[in-house]
Amino acid sequence: MSENKVPYKTYLEENEIPKAWYNLRADMKVKPAPLLNPGTGKPLTAEELTPIFCEELVKQELDNDTAYFPIPDDILEFYKMYRPSPLVRAYCLEKVLDTPAKIYYKFEGNNTSGSHKLNSAIAQAFYAKKQGLKGVTTETGAGQWGTALSMACAYLGLDCKVFMVKISYEQKPFRREVMRTYGASVTPSPSMETEVGRKILAEHPGTTGSLGCAISEAVEVATKNPGYRYVLGSVLNQVLLHQSIIGLETKAAFDKLGVKPDIIIGCAGGGSNLGGLIAPFMGEKLRGEADYRIIAVEPASCPSFTRGKFAYDFCDTGMICPLAKMYTLGSGFIPSPNHAGGLRFHGMSTTLSQLYHDGFMEARAVEQTSVFEAAELFARSEGLLPAPESSHAIRAAIDEALRCKETGEEKNILFGLTGTGYFDLKAYEQYNDGKMTDYIPTDEDLAKGFAGLPKIDA
Repeated sequence: MSENKVPYKTYLEENEIPKAWYNLRADMKVKPAPLLNPGTGKPLTAEELTPIFCEELVKQELDNDTAYFPIPDDILEFYKMYRPSPLVRAYCLEKVLDTPAKIYYKFEGNNTSGSHKLNSAIAQAFYAKKQGLKGVTTETGAGQWGTALSMACAYLGLDCKVFMVKISYEQKPFRREVMRTYGASVTPSPSMETEVGRKILAEHPGTTGSLGCAISEAVEVATKNPGYRYVLGSVLNQVLLHQSIIGLETKAAFDKLGVKPDIIIGCAGGGSNLGGLIAPFMGEKLRGEADYRIIAVEPASCPSFTRGKFAYDFCDTGMICPLAKMYTLGSGFIPSPNHAGGLRFHGMSTTLSQLYHDGFMEARAVEQTSVFEAAELFARSEGLLPAPESSHAIRAAIDEALRCKETGEEKNILFGLTGTGYFDLKAYEQYNDGKMTDYIPTDEDLAKGFAGLPKIDA
């Protein structure tokens, strides 16, 4: 195979890992709306956030103007274990599809956690350690974030308490055991361990949980236990900042190849992977230096972009967290139990929500049977078993490549392969046995969530 046909290639050397994270908000003319204190309805101050988050992370969360944040040397050393991650040309998938399009994917699954989540987990754990904290609390949906955070905390000697969405806790025991192997305590959420968990269970007996439920429990434990802070794996500005390393590496590799992507596709749950992948490309678009077609792909069972409302809402089901202006289905929305992957948060990053609202990117929702159909086609052609979350992006990439086949256009398509699916084999089993079904919430289902939106004069 000739050099220009190597299907699996890291185009950057170790010493070319970005030395700073890029803050996309610095180039946004219309900034994301501020987080609000649910009690006063006024923008949250740093002093109000520091009991919840680490001090340095609060600074990153509230900074809309600093374009680049230097990456501490200790974090860079950790990144060198698995970064730079490969940018891969999907020659075999192109051949199967018989498309003139060129398909590339940025593969973030070459670490034990199996996903991109480690990029922010090590950063948040580092700042907690630097602050002298004992440990951190968090939530996890499909389990990638909890796994990544447990690894980061083990590396730095921090205690880690994870509240895992109950349905995932039951469906993904191996992901749970990886977390426990790294020393984390893992509790199915909602649980009887917290006040908010007991309240949710009383109101919704037998509930399978949601990320909103798990967030409420994790925040309660963090704020009631001295020496602990809460950390989040998606949605927040600080997380998108850390994940910008994905897009920065991707753009550097494309520049080295002399290639410009025409279409950039990312799966969308809370926004960490999508925001990280598109960051430098969107920055160019905002500055008028280049143009890209950017597509966010979400599950039809949890369609916050495509069917949600752009409004202030609680980030958690227990309504104890700050209010964020985002595309949301309502903090009380709980995805159907048959929803197999992550991407189950009721809202979307405030940064991405503002960009979508202002027309800088598009969004589409896809059914999970079509997602797993795309996942299996990818696995059989490219040799990697993709995570269900990433497979939403694969579905859209295949659809765009087939559209190129119809029109004869030679587009360069980029998508984010956020991780591997080896802990998601129960879902693959359901699909292969013909037992997987598609659930799309009705307008009446969504109306129940919208009815709970707080009345905020924004």
